[in-house]
Amino acid sequence: MDIIKQLFSHGAKGIILGCTEHGLLINQQDTDIPLFDTTFLHAKEAAHLALNIES
Repeated sequence: MDIIKQLFSHGAKGIILGCTEHGLLINQQDTDIPLFDTTFLHAKEAAHLALNIES
């Protein structure tokens, strides 16, 4: 959380949770800074592609 706060103070507009375990450790309720969990985003898109749903 300290690193996220530091990045935000340096101008970051959002944080990419790029490792699978990060989404298990940090969630949106922990911060007001937008978080983007790549594991969730990839799984959601894979499901959409498998079901032929437009994103």
